[in-house]
Amino acid sequence: MEASLVQNRKYKFYDFVLTPLKVSPILTLIKIFNQVLLSLIPALRILVTADFIDTAMKIFSGEAARVEIYRPLVYFMLFIAYANLNNHLMNFVNLKLEMNLNRAYRSQIAEKRAKLEYRHIEDNDTWDLISRTCQDPVGRILGGFNNLLSAAGIVIQVFSILSVLVAQVPWAGVTIVLISVPLFALAIKGGKATYKASVEAEKHMRRANYLQSLLQSRENVEERALFGYVDSVNEKWLGKYEESRIINTKVRLKYFIRMKGSSLITVFLSIAITGVLLAPLSQGIITVGMFMGLVIGTLNLIQMMSWQLSWTMSELARNREYLKDLTKFSELSETDGALELPVDKNSVVFENIEFRNVSFKYPGTDRYILKNFNLRLEKDLHYAFVGINGAGKTTVTKLLTGLYDNYEGEILLNGRELRTYSQAELKALFAVVYQDFAKYYIPLKDNIALGNVLNFNDQEVQQVASIIGLDEEVKDLPMGYDTPLGKIIEGGVDLSGGQWQKVAIARALYNPAQIRILDEPTAALDPVAESNIYEMFGRISKGKSTIFITHRLGAAKLADQIIVIDDGQVKEQGTHDELLKLGGIYAEMFEAQRSWYK
Repeated sequence: MEASLVQNRKYKFYDFVLTPLKVSPILTLIKIFNQVLLSLIPALRILVTADFIDTAMKIFSGEAARVEIYRPLVYFMLFIAYANLNNHLMNFVNLKLEMNLNRAYRSQIAEKRAKLEYRHIEDNDTWDLISRTCQDPVGRILGGFNNLLSAAGIVIQVFSILSVLVAQVPWAGVTIVLISVPLFALAIKGGKATYKASVEAEKHMRRANYLQSLLQSRENVEERALFGYVDSVNEKWLGKYEESRIINTKVRLKYFIRMKGSSLITVFLSIAITGVLLAPLSQGIITVGMFMGLVIGTLNLIQMMSWQLSWTMSELARNREYLKDLTKFSELSETDGALELPVDKNSVVFENIEFRNVSFKYPGTDRYILKNFNLRLEKDLHYAFVGINGAGKTTVTKLLTGLYDNYEGEILLNGRELRTYSQAELKALFAVVYQDFAKYYIPLKDNIALGNVLNFNDQEVQQVASIIGLDEEVKDLPMGYDTPLGKIIEGGVDLSGGQWQKVAIARALYNPAQIRILDEPTAALDPVAESNIYEMFGRISKGKSTIFITHRLGAAKLADQIIVIDDGQVKEQGTHDELLKLGGIYAEMFEAQRSWYK
């Protein structure tokens, strides 16, 4: 059942009902039944009010016994009791439904996001779409569901009250419908206008919120103090905030004027309704009690339409935009096997990789990052990819690990085209530490163990941590390897940049992959410290193939083969000494950096 919650199709308003209905049919039906009942109560209250007043008048005139007044009073008490119990019941139902949707719908949204082709993540437009769709998906579904229930409740309430009115005075019901139509039209138009204005205001507020994060976030505190940009950014934030505030103020002002105008209309409608019902009252067609019940019921209905209907229409317009985003999100292409776990480490034995005339440009661009790229990598060797920023070093690893497969030419792994390997096989072959490595705010041992989800062994985790030099850090942690990292959990401890780098490298070492890649994860360190990290990584990766990606050449000296990449091609290849003797690009770069390592 839950497998069909997120599909590649066009989403419509009924999906706000179908989604919770698939996840929790009983709870969803309870909410629907409750809304129907609540919407019928105003019409029932008209009948009870009429019965109460008419009975009271009969008692005062001696036409009825006093005991008869208890019947309408019991009904009133039931209405009150239901209203009180309903609040507690629906709070429980809403909480339980939200929990179930979090477990089912949110997890499937996250699963869809995890399966997306990598190119969508690096595209600004699709990333904005992904961010909008995945931000509080359960809240958006529940909001749309509740909004539809509210709209349906208004319709039921209108028809039920009009049914009572028509049953008593048919021509009066038709008259009131004609009087109320302009109010419906005004509310619908006002709701759409309010939504359009709020969308424009949100654009400015998103920019303001980003600037606000620069001013307040913990991550930027050092640079705020160092560069002193607070006043400048604050001025820009104030500008964007003011633009959003002015738009919102205009929207609220228009909404206030419109609603006050609706209130005036309500006054005239009240007079008109009273006038319409006076005639059948004077003719004895309806009783005094029914007259009072109808007047109170229809006036409450008109008042509700003046305010709630406009808000409901505005929210319907907002929810419609979410459905459009959800439709586009569901249509984004996926990577086959993206969620597959790595195969056993012995299933694919690495022998060699060969690039044959490989050319590649990122989707949506015209510039080739790699052009007729040729390279052969052998097992059990340590390689260093060097070159200036933008030369194509990281792009090579993205192709190797299967993040992109829309390249021209061939990439042969053990003589077999790379695109024919499954994601599970590629995951088993490669372990990567990126420059922007992830910081997981979970216990230290779990941080390292994520490197191999197929096997968790406390002893092996501690062994890897010891190899990478985390022993001293662990001794200082209050709960050792069980200490949560980061500040979001009580008792959590944040690490320094260098310590986080060690954790990321330990995660890669814990992975049994046959090819380990370091993509400039030590760029924040000084050149000597970086060389030491690479030297240690190469030493403990004996029997593995490694690729170091760096634009600093102290670490490159440690490699068996240095690959100089420039302008999307391999320009030079050889050992450190061979490339120095060649006197080419590498020799020139090394001479420029020689002083860094003295």
